[in-house]
Parts: sequence; structure tokens; C-alpha cells
Amino acid sequence: MNRCSLPLAAAVSFLAAVPAYAQDHASHAGMAMPADRAATTQPETASTEPDALAPGSKDSHDHNGMPMPQQDGAAMGGTALPAGHAPAPKPQTDHYADRQFPAADMARARAEMMREQGGQTVYQVMFNLAEYQAREGRDGYRWDGEAFVGGDIHRLWLKSEGEGALGDRLESGEVQALYSRAVGPYFNLQAGVRQDFGQGPDRTYATVGFEGLAPYMFEVEGALFLSSKGDLLGRLEGYYDQRITQRLVLQPRVELNLAAQEVPENRLGAGLTDAELGLRLRYEITRQFAPYVGVSYEAKTGRTADFARARGENPTGTSFVLGVRAWF
Repeated sequence: MNRCSLPLAAAVSFLAAVPAYAQDHASHAGMAMPADRAATTQPETASTEPDALAPGSKDSHDHNGMPMPQQDGAAMGGTALPAGHAPAPKPQTDHYADRQFPAADMARARAEMMREQGGQTVYQVMFNLAEYQAREGRDGYRWDGEAFVGGDIHRLWLKSEGEGALGDRLESGEVQALYSRAVGPYFNLQAGVRQDFGQGPDRTYATVGFEGLAPYMFEVEGALFLSSKGDLLGRLEGYYDQRITQRLVLQPRVELNLAAQEVPENRLGAGLTDAELGLRLRYEITRQFAPYVGVSYEAKTGRTADFARARGENPTGTSFVLGVRAWF
């Protein structure tokens, strides 16, 4: 072979090898391989084991290799258990101490605990007003107090109020004995009797009313009084404790008295008979004891004012008061 034929033969051999190299490189890049080469690279899919998903097979397994539950009458577990006939277990007791101590002793101890935590008998005596009144003419005095004893629902109340002039007999006074029943967290219904004493005829009244704490912390009270003579009277009163400091309290107060008919022997006219507006500032030395100063304005109206003028009295008057509010 001559020298010219050698380079030509080498070029032909190089060009013939290029397609084979390109095909092998494409198979590594995810491109399709020839059929004969793909057949040699596929994994074996045939299995000599029984079908893994065949139902009812004893060798059945799930996709994770765990045994599948048997559905052909064999033993079952979990929530597939058949219904049983065993008796239900005894319920657990609410009080663990009953397992250690006699049931009667524990019931007695729980009753005592409930009594101490809200069922016990309580009492209170309060004088909301106990004051000296400096007024035009003759100075006087006034009281307004109440006491109760009982539980959270049922209580016995005693109420009393009155006023008079210094150095003279009592002008008017009353005492009430009432049964009280709670009708909610803040209000009580009350019923009982009232007895008047002082100047004028003594009268006995049947009483029905309410007492409680209105929204925004207003103490309110109302009552109807039916006398043994058939006279019907009414009363509304309320006050509010405005705390200025932890010890200094301002108390505005209002009281309205009414009559359904004229009662000449008691010098009362029909309608609104009289009203009292007061403003008292107290200083709580303790919660149970607080001296106060203030002012009180009283006015009789209508026929009641006419009865007062006929007796030579001023139907209106302003008093400067000095007193103490106490409870125990």
C-alpha cells in the first residue's frame, strides 16, 4: 500500500466510529437506547412467589410487607371483634377518698364542706344612717338601719327608721319584720309586717317589696304597705357609693314616699307625699366604721304640704348632717 492510501484509510475508520460513540453517550443522558441494549438493562419482573395481593391467601401481605387481616372466618382483631356478653365494668367513683374511708363518714364530711362554702347561716347588722341633723328651728336626729340572719336563699330581715327633734318626743318611727327570698344573684323578694309608732295613730301594715343591687352598683329598695284600715302606701329609695379613694366615699341618696289615697289622721295626701335628697361624704376608718358629713333636703308635696302648713310647719327644709355608718 502506498503512502497516500494510509491517511485515507485512517479517516474512514474514524468516521465509522463516531455514530456508535454518540449512541452510547445518549443512553447515559436519558435518551432511548436500541432495543437489543434496552432488553439487557431491564430488571427482572417475573416472580416465582405466589401473588402477593391475592385475596384469601395465607401468605397475603400489604404493600409494606405486613400481614393482612383474614376475612374468611379466621381470627380477627382491632375494631373487628365480635359482640360480647360480658357485664359492663363498674363506674369509677367521683371521690377517691371513698376507697379508703367509710362512705357515711365521707358523705358527712362533704355536707359539712358544702355548708361552710356557701350553705352556712350568716348575719349582719347595719346602720346606714345614724346622724345628728342641724336644721332651721330645732335640731333633730335620724336613723335608718337593718339586720338579717339566714342563708343564701332564705333570710329573716328586721328594718327600722325614724326621726325626731332634740328635746321632744319622737316624730315618726317604724320597724319591719320580713321574710326574704333570693330570686337571683342580686335581688330578694320580701314580705312581712310593719308597725308604726311615734306621733299620730299607731298602724300595722302588711308589707311586700324587693331589695337588691341594680346595674351600675345602685342599691335599690321598694315596698308596698297595706294598713289594717285599708290604706295603701308605697316607698322607693336608693343610693350609690361613689368611691373617691380607698377610704373616702361619696353617697348620693334619694327616697320617695307615696300614698294611694288621702289619710288625714296621718296627715298624708294622695300621690307623692314627700321626697328626700341627700349627699353624704364618709371616711372609712375601717370598712365597718365610717363617720360622715353631708346635707339633706326634704320636701312635702301636695296635700301633705298643706297639712304641714296647717300645723305651722315648713313643708321644706335643709339639714346639715353629721353621723356614722357602721355594720358588724
